Amino acid sequence: MPLTADEPGAPCWLSLAARDLDAAEAFYGAVLGWTFRRGPLGRGFSVGERDGMPVGGIGEDAAGMGLPVSWTVFFAVADADAAVARIRERGGTVGVGPVAFPPRGRAALATDLEGAAFGVWEGRISSRWRLGEHHAPAWLELHTRNAFDAALFYGGVLQWVDGDADRFEVAYEDEQVVLRTHGEAVARLNSGPVEAASDQPQRRPRWLVHFRVPDLERATAAVLDHGGAVIPEADDGWLHAGARCATVRDPQGGLFTLDGEAEG
Repeated sequence: MPLTADEPGAPCWLSLAARDLDAAEAFYGAVLGWTFRRGPLGRGFSVGERDGMPVGGIGEDAAGMGLPVSWTVFFAVADADAAVARIRERGGTVGVGPVAFPPRGRAALATDLEGAAFGVWEGRISSRWRLGEHHAPAWLELHTRNAFDAALFYGGVLQWVDGDADRFEVAYEDEQVVLRTHGEAVARLNSGPVEAASDQPQRRPRWLVHFRVPDLERATAAVLDHGGAVIPEADDGWLHAGARCATVRDPQGGLFTLDGEAEG
């Protein structure tokens, strides 16, 4: 069962900070087959949908706010101020917020101990949004130096093991920490050789968003045809969790991974 975004601690939204909204819509529509509707946050924001279901938001705010073009995962919290305090207590850095987005809620942007960016959201969320490794349009992967330390950080900030023990399952498997709900993996935290100061974004600590596509070759070709790029070490389609994958970059610099259908 894919994760729904209706409880604290759960990933609840994906958002791309772009420089050009129209260009981003054209690219993601061609590559992922999304359609778009302008969202509730104004003319400079739209929601990408697949088969009528929301997948992620695109905001034309990277240039004005001096932000890098990137995908950010937001986690639901009951109290944004309390979550921000927990981030700081555990050594993370809060860059923005909490900022109010009336009437929907409040958000903050932060980085973890290694510099991977993420957000927290307090407020209204879409009941139709889904996340899951096998049964949803997207799932998440954290690239970090030490997955165990990262799990302690996020587990404390997002209270994954507090209260109802049935909400989330956090397991350490093969040097990965896997976050599951209802048996479905929604996020994997991976230890690896990352470099915070690298001039290559894919080598920095980061949350990487995986988007599922029915035909990996066709989607990868669409990336190239519409001005994007394939990350060299993944251009032959590597395997992850039984699915063939390719990590790519959109024309404005946003990094993400395409997942083909799982084998077998």
